[in-house]
Amino acid sequence: MPSISNEQKIDIEEFMPPLTVAVITFIALIVVFTAVWAWQIKSKNAGMVDPVWAMSLGAVAVLVAVLAEGDLHTRVVVGIGGFVWGIRLGLHLWKRNAGHAEDPRYHKFREQWGADANKKMFWFFQMQVVISMLLSLAFFVPAYRATPPGAAWVALAAVIWVISILGEALADHQLRVFKADPANHGTVCRTGLWRYSRHPNYFFECVHWVAYIPLAIGVGAWIFAMLLPPVLMAWLLMKVSGVPMIEAESAKKRPGYADYMRTTSALIPWPPRHP
Repeated sequence: MPSISNEQKIDIEEFMPPLTVAVITFIALIVVFTAVWAWQIKSKNAGMVDPVWAMSLGAVAVLVAVLAEGDLHTRVVVGIGGFVWGIRLGLHLWKRNAGHAEDPRYHKFREQWGADANKKMFWFFQMQVVISMLLSLAFFVPAYRATPPGAAWVALAAVIWVISILGEALADHQLRVFKADPANHGTVCRTGLWRYSRHPNYFFECVHWVAYIPLAIGVGAWIFAMLLPPVLMAWLLMKVSGVPMIEAESAKKRPGYADYMRTTSALIPWPPRHP
């Protein structure tokens, strides 16, 4: 019977097939979001799910990069890219939500659900697990490719990633500075990127999920799975929990927001139309 060398044993122990890593990821996310759900029962602030979602998904990128069987250099790019994105966005959302009143979106859910709020909030939090697993395809597919993508594809991925991270960070910073000025209370932010898009932060968030597609060029039919994360993110932001709820609230409370909606692109930055 042939013996197994120490090096072969290490390889067997260190790397796992995609289904095994997916199961580990799924269980870990269930634990994380259940803990956050329990936390919100006491804090009455379900908005803290947002920073935890970003940070946990960044951790998923690292987990996949470490355990996957694919090309090492591609896994390093995926791990770093996902981790930096998750930490930056997570810290931004944490600073915005921690110690403040509950996000109006979640507060509205709590009011609508009444006595069933905690039970329904539990399943809402578990839905974040499903969404995170679907988005993590952006990490899984390139991390399991056997050979590295071409240098040009890696460069393209890096350019898209940098643009998305810097663009989203700039949009967040511009809005934060605008809100910090008491003179702007109750008014509509039309400065910087917000002059060209009502939600430039959402636009660059969608672009971020496009950044991993070049890393998967050459993996065969699995390349089509890479389209799901950016499409899913755009759909969630534009049709579900992002734009519809935020703009309904803003149109009620901020004079001039209706005009802002008529003249400014909802997502893709574009020169404003004349009223």
